[in-house]
Amino acid sequence: MLTNTLIFGNSASGKSTLAKELANTYGVAHLDLDTIAWQPQSPPSRMPMAESKALIDAFVNTHTHWVIEGCYSDLLALVVPLASSVLFLNLSVNDCIQNAKNRPWEPHKYESKEAQDANLDMLIHWISQYTERNDTFSKAAHEHLFNSFEGNKRMFESNQAKSRWLSQQ
Repeated sequence: MLTNTLIFGNSASGKSTLAKELANTYGVAHLDLDTIAWQPQSPPSRMPMAESKALIDAFVNTHTHWVIEGCYSDLLALVVPLASSVLFLNLSVNDCIQNAKNRPWEPHKYESKEAQDANLDMLIHWISQYTERNDTFSKAAHEHLFNSFEGNKRMFESNQAKSRWLSQQ
């Protein structure tokens, strides 16, 4: 059984979908870092790190077992010491773009499917920069997080590999 698991990767790599599946399978709490990384304003801006940390601390102190997912290596680093496993969704940029085009409506992020689809071009541009960026959302940051983790870890490089593994859980 996976408990206290971190899931990370590029946007549209399937982090939320996998986290929900694991949370449902194992009956553990699920935290999508998108919900605590941004201030509720327009245009969006990152929440101060101390506030995000307080929300993460409250979550892990409230739940014995959990899965936390997101692309924020700075926030994930806060809970790495508490994690028993990490899952790196290291899909190709093309796979992530295809996932983005096929993703269902995310009501916790968007008012409507139309509002979500209106951001698709921006999201595809963001996804395409994953390997070139040098920030907390980058492939380099995720690789560092994965490589430095000494516990149970697994990397998935395709949707199919992720699905095969999930079917065995």
